[in-house]
Amino acid sequence: MADKRMSSSFKSYLGIDDDILNSSYDDSFSEHFPPKLLRGERIITEAHQVLLFAQCSERKQGKSGVLYVTNFKLSFITADEKDKEEVSFEDSTQLGENDVCLSNVDALYLFGNEKKKRLVPDKSFNEKVKGLYVVCKNMRVLSFSFKFSPRGEGKNLANVLLHHAFPKRHHLLFAYDFREEPIVMRSGTNMFQEAGDWGIELARTGCQGWRLSGANHNFQMSPNLPKWLVVPLKVLDCQLQTASRHFCSGRPPLWCWSSPNGASLVRMADLMPTITDRVQENIMLESVRTSHPKRKQPIIVDLTKDMPSFRDVQVSYCKLRELCTPEDLKQFWTQDQHFLTHLENSKWLLYVSNSLTKSLVAAKWLYDDYTVVLQESNGRDMTSVVACITQILLDPYYRTIIGFQSLVQREWVIMGHPFCSRLSHVYSNDNLEAPVFLLFLDCVWQLLVQFPTDFQFTETYLTVLWDCSLVSIYDTFLFDCERDRQFSSKDPNTPLVLRNVWDELLSDSNASLFFSPFYQPPASLKITSLNYLPVQCQISCLSVWQQCYLRHLPILEIKGGGNPQIDLLARVLASQSEDSANLANDSITLESLSKVGSFYPFSPCFSPSSANPPSALLLSTLSLNTSFHSTEIMLDSQSILNAPD
Repeated sequence: MADKRMSSSFKSYLGIDDDILNSSYDDSFSEHFPPKLLRGERIITEAHQVLLFAQCSERKQGKSGVLYVTNFKLSFITADEKDKEEVSFEDSTQLGENDVCLSNVDALYLFGNEKKKRLVPDKSFNEKVKGLYVVCKNMRVLSFSFKFSPRGEGKNLANVLLHHAFPKRHHLLFAYDFREEPIVMRSGTNMFQEAGDWGIELARTGCQGWRLSGANHNFQMSPNLPKWLVVPLKVLDCQLQTASRHFCSGRPPLWCWSSPNGASLVRMADLMPTITDRVQENIMLESVRTSHPKRKQPIIVDLTKDMPSFRDVQVSYCKLRELCTPEDLKQFWTQDQHFLTHLENSKWLLYVSNSLTKSLVAAKWLYDDYTVVLQESNGRDMTSVVACITQILLDPYYRTIIGFQSLVQREWVIMGHPFCSRLSHVYSNDNLEAPVFLLFLDCVWQLLVQFPTDFQFTETYLTVLWDCSLVSIYDTFLFDCERDRQFSSKDPNTPLVLRNVWDELLSDSNASLFFSPFYQPPASLKITSLNYLPVQCQISCLSVWQQCYLRHLPILEIKGGGNPQIDLLARVLASQSEDSANLANDSITLESLSKVGSFYPFSPCFSPSSANPPSALLLSTLSLNTSFHSTEIMLDSQSILNAPD
């Protein structure tokens, strides 16, 4: 059905007769097919007779429709728009197939006969707009042509989008206007907002030598740390407050996790550049040493020297995105000829490898009963990455969905990773943007690939989680710290209804695809004996996360092939067992497998009548590691398996 909708609405704009298109257009189209609006969402402007180009298509074709800008999204509606039958995760992202959240927009370009021209967010323009090129943070690219639109509508829409996609104040985000009632807490995720939440985790890990402190209860010690902190047992609150003034961001050594033997994982920031002596640092590290039952000297892992800065991550991500978002087929094949070279130059897999390596080193020290202290300049970026991966390697609880969500909530959300700055939810000239969270999710995906039976969640869950971080609804990813989150919810002028992402994710009607059919749970999730996953960290052992980075390239979609075939077939078999409540999905049948492509569920399902992908695709470097569904659907007339003897 998806293919029929697409084929009936696509019209070539090359050589098309203007009069024919204009005469066939219904002036009342926008009245009959308005965009689906959420409570609190409103239409700001619209442009008619807009063409949406297929990304990296063989022929320059445009899908005709109306383009809307609301206070939440950029929405493209066609005349034959119908409710999608395939999996779309609209419950989680609140977006349709041709919708993009304004917070997901990273750059806007004008294009026409000449080169693209990038638009500056804080400046309006008066040029005629022939086409608009929208680059998204999740590596999606949308190209619109206003060739047949009424005069001035393209320029007006581009100016409005430029203004609303890059808000300069936090309360301009859609979360403040969203009026839907939040889902009641039922996921079981530990939110770590109250003392009891921390007590549960301290008891679960059997923590020794550490205590819960309320020294930052009013955020007077550090504005970017939570109200409750786990600190060495013998450190008084007054000592903690004194020491915090010597560390960047006010972050002295703080507890993350404990092993059954008493060794702990600790994170802290560097000393402030103006501090010349290391007295307070030595005092705090000595208290960390005495918190170990055997008084062992802690191992200091310096992440500032050995790991990329957040600016390095941003530069790497931009190069990776350029490689994964070719403008046309010519650029696609040009890049593909040297894909591995371009990938190496981006350094993305190098940074993934570095993160896994440091985490494995930390896990081995903890396995050998040594306390590990992760130290970074501000203690808010790479410490979150390495601390989380280390705990995932060691603790099977964090490989479950609830455990993983609790881990991210504690080490990223509550501990003050600056999501708002790093994801650029609010426009700023300070250049603080960097998808450090995506780097972490990529590391987790590499673990899923190497240890598929050890994780309860799937790569689809990780991809949807990344998409949700770019949606301006969930307070989970909208703030730089817990202090800002609480103050916004209590602001009498612009009160924000808090809506965490964890409940929404697991309430999704298609959340069954978040649970892995290959997961083999351990006998107990309690840590009785310590062990770790022996991850292979070398770049040669790592892969490109195709579902997340390449899903918007139709040319790479393989009919009836890819990892989804293995996953879905396992679900069909699991659905026949008694313990398959989390895996069941009514839309999955043996007959439907032939319609599923390699980017399922993030691309329209193939119909049996759809054409096979170009045979030249099999020559692409991007498809060399793709597995295929071994049935007759892959054996076309050109297959070597069908060749005569």
